[in-house]
Amino acid sequence: MTTEELIAARRSEPWREELRKSKKNKERTDIPRVKMNELDPEYRSHTRLEEVNLGLTKEQAMREAQRCLDCPNPTCMQGCPVSINIPTFIKNIERGEFLEAAKVLKETSALPAVCGRVCPQEKQCESKCIHLKMGKEPVAIGYLERFAADYERESGNISIPEIKERNGIKIAVVGSGPAGLSFAGDMVKRGYEVTVFEALHEIGGVLKYGIPEFRLPNRIVDVEIEGLRKMGVRFEKDCIVGKTISYEDLHAAGFKGIFVASGAGLPNFMNIPGENLVGVMSSNEYLTRVNLMDAANPDSDTPVMEGKKVAVIGGGNTAMDSVRTARRLGAEQAMIVYRRSEEEMPARIEEVKHAKEEGVKFLTLHNPIEYIGDERGRVKQMRLQKMQLGEPDASGRRRPIPIEGAIETIDIDEVIVSVGVSPNPLIPRAFDGLEVSKRGTIVVDEESMRSALPDVYAGGDIVRGGATVILAMGDGRRAAAAMDARLKETK
Repeated sequence: MTTEELIAARRSEPWREELRKSKKNKERTDIPRVKMNELDPEYRSHTRLEEVNLGLTKEQAMREAQRCLDCPNPTCMQGCPVSINIPTFIKNIERGEFLEAAKVLKETSALPAVCGRVCPQEKQCESKCIHLKMGKEPVAIGYLERFAADYERESGNISIPEIKERNGIKIAVVGSGPAGLSFAGDMVKRGYEVTVFEALHEIGGVLKYGIPEFRLPNRIVDVEIEGLRKMGVRFEKDCIVGKTISYEDLHAAGFKGIFVASGAGLPNFMNIPGENLVGVMSSNEYLTRVNLMDAANPDSDTPVMEGKKVAVIGGGNTAMDSVRTARRLGAEQAMIVYRRSEEEMPARIEEVKHAKEEGVKFLTLHNPIEYIGDERGRVKQMRLQKMQLGEPDASGRRRPIPIEGAIETIDIDEVIVSVGVSPNPLIPRAFDGLEVSKRGTIVVDEESMRSALPDVYAGGDIVRGGATVILAMGDGRRAAAAMDARLKETK
């Protein structure tokens, strides 16, 4: 159903008129936005596995839902990459129909409990909320999405979306991150036989290895994945497409369509002196070892270094995840080193707030130019170039410019570099005929997500080079719709 059809159907529901009569718009806009319940900062900075955000109570959720004006033209939906029917799920919460709200979410989102936690709603749906035009805070759509998904899970009454009759057509998905899971969910609902191939020993991709449990607990991801299993999605772990099995093997096995969602797991470094010292690592390695390999456990086969003076280089969400993890692993001094000002940081405002509350220091307008080691080859200091902001660059952020002669040296014993990632190069090399950009991303048609190979579609970081969970999911949904249309045409 298109967005326009959803809106038309929504207007005809009789209970909506009753809700409109129950409160006038002025009363609704006067309700203050709900505040998220959180763990105490001092306590949570020492506990790695407890989630910081605690969610809303029923009463908080219903009151926040009353703030939604149920606009005739819901602009919030324009800001949602997976086209969630936002007004309908929120109005179900207002009525106390929490399970119905969860069902609405599942119509278009394979991972509502995940998105309710990590999606940057402030830049997506909430940025389009009509409350902003009235000088008010937007409706807390993300908090309400999390509430509905959590309520359903905790109630034990987990719904399965409608599945069309099986058509016997086999579809392969490479990678079990958000793009792959979103695509798999949409295709299995259309009746296809979907198999997801994951290179690692855990399903979930970046949701498992890249995001710490204090922000996205693994048990939440596991429930979402189990829901996909119940819908009929098959998962194959420890299988590297391009190594374990080839593009030709997939064809020989009868797969008629392939969606590549292999991510961007190749870390970028700055190519400055001292990056090879012991104690300097990428955020990818650090978070993967802690989140997926139990490296924080002293009995682990792959223990991670636990520095006392830790510097994280970068200003994105991954940098915040890294520095907050370091704090939980015992860092007495944990700092963010970022070459621009705080206003230019790409990290979510909530993540910056949480980091500050947990004792993280922010050293902005500084850029590392060298790491200095001791006689054992371990990092002990870093030299920082002070910066100032010039004119905006292509990203729209003001360009950092070095201040001549302004260099300082500070003591550190661990550095985590979080300055971006590059796409996984394995698939582009293994699938002969793919068009690949200079950045190593797979080139696709932006509308259909179709590659130069007619049966191969791609989305997420392997196409974008690094993006949010929700944008990756949007890619998966677009690819599913386009592949379904093509396969029906070629029958």
